[in-house]
Parts: sequence; C-alpha cells; structure tokens
Amino acid sequence: MPLSEHEQRMLEQMERALYAEDPKFASALEGNGLRTYTRRRVYQAVAGFLAGIALLMAGMVAQLIWVSVVGFLVMLGCAVLAVTGWRKAPKPGEQPPAGMRRQVRPRRSVMDRIEQRWQRRRDEQGH
Repeated sequence: MPLSEHEQRMLEQMERALYAEDPKFASALEGNGLRTYTRRRVYQAVAGFLAGIALLMAGMVAQLIWVSVVGFLVMLGCAVLAVTGWRKAPKPGEQPPAGMRRQVRPRRSVMDRIEQRWQRRRDEQGH
C-alpha cells in the first residue's frame, strides 16, 4: 500500500533531519550499499560455482558419484544466486528519486487489490 502524501512529507522530513544530524550514517544507508552488497553476492556465487566444478571433477576422478552430484547441485544453486543477484543490482549511476529513496513498492496481493477497490467504492458513495 503506497504512502499517503502526509506520510511521504513526514518521511522526507525525517530523512532531512537524519542528514542534518548524521550525514555520514545517512550516506551509508543510500543505494550504493545495495549495489555493493549485490555485487559481492554475485562474486560469492561465482566462486561457489567454481567450487562446484571442482567437486564435480573430483567426484569423476575418484569415481564417487555422490560427490559429483553434490558438486552439480552446488553449481546449480550458485548459478541461480548469481543470476538473481545480477538482475536485482541497480545500474551504475542509477539513483531512486528523492521522494522514493526508502519506499519500495511491494507486489499487491489479490486481497489488497480487493480491499482497495472496496475502499474506493465506499469513498465514492460518500460513506
């Protein structure tokens, strides 16, 4: 559910107060931390993928099928992590708009949409 205009103004006032009080902490909370986190996650996933390849090969050389299967599963899991992390990473220089810094719009469920329609109808009828 999106924030009302009053809530957005309050959030912006709190952000300005935070910047005035502790600019170092406020800048640490901005979007660059997210990009660094997702980049680190992708690098870890790539390293895990390489470890999975090593397990797969070691299992083939030692003729231990279970080690090869574990290596394949590690590779598969790390590949999924790398792809999802790469898609979520913001583009370099991409910054959310000033009023929308901290607001993330969640996916609305069916019940949320029904409730919103119900509320809109009640408001239109003047209740």
